[in-house]
Amino acid sequence: PGIMEHIERTGVHSGDSISRYPSSFLGDTVEHLIEITEKLAKGTKTVGLINIQFILKGEEIYIIEVNPRSSRTVPYISKVTGIPMVQLATRCCFGESLSDMGYGTGLYKKSKYFAIKVPVFSNDKIPELEISLSPEMKSTGEVLGLAPTVGEAILKGLYASGINMSKGGIFISVSNKSKQEMIPLAKDLFTLGYNLYATEGTAAVLRENGVEVEEVGKLQKSDDIEKMIKLGKVKLIINTPTKGRNTRRDGFRIRRLAVESGVNVFTSLDTVTAFVEALKVGKTDAELTPVALQDIEE
Repeated sequence: PGIMEHIERTGVHSGDSISRYPSSFLGDTVEHLIEITEKLAKGTKTVGLINIQFILKGEEIYIIEVNPRSSRTVPYISKVTGIPMVQLATRCCFGESLSDMGYGTGLYKKSKYFAIKVPVFSNDKIPELEISLSPEMKSTGEVLGLAPTVGEAILKGLYASGINMSKGGIFISVSNKSKQEMIPLAKDLFTLGYNLYATEGTAAVLRENGVEVEEVGKLQKSDDIEKMIKLGKVKLIINTPTKGRNTRRDGFRIRRLAVESGVNVFTSLDTVTAFVEALKVGKTDAELTPVALQDIEE
């Protein structure tokens, strides 16, 4: 089996999450996951491919679902391991064994390269769509970043997915439960050369913790945010929704305004964390390390 790690936390559809291979934090849990996978494959009498989604909370393992079929992860893992999984699974269905085909069992050897899958969205195509990440899948495609380091692989994926990586203004408005988590990310973004703007509550928390930020009025009371977006002063918006489907709330209107103006929006701080990790690599798209799929197979 191959284990992919979703960067965004549980509650975001797997198809809308940035994913990385190989996983970074599983440690000793890997052997336990393999054991569980084998039991589930045998218990469901699956011959061929099986897709399992796990949640890891501390040392506790939970299972979201077990699908005795192929999934969108199969071509992704096949590409980065060089193992033709669909062909092998089909031959197993017809009675051949893995050993007959020259393959063993267990987790595939760890690659010296990292592979990052980044989803691509078409949010501007559907009017009034709530774009925040949720259990409902919204992405319409995906790209793959390959590199010797995680940060560079993420950077490649973000560039390829159309995320604007240029310096400029970042507008931040996050829910109360996300404010403390936003502080170190805001510090990093400021250090990396971005101008930060925020609504009253978010700005107060950031300032109290030593982050330089300019306060902007809420959309209900001011047109500052709208002007900043339309004039191109804001390159990115970070907005964690409280009640995403309420079309009258500021957050929903800001997210829609951004999408319709071609401004990228991050609605999960896990995505922001990946964005910051990519920025710290400090490379333009022209400076990235070229990696071919053949390099991975070798």
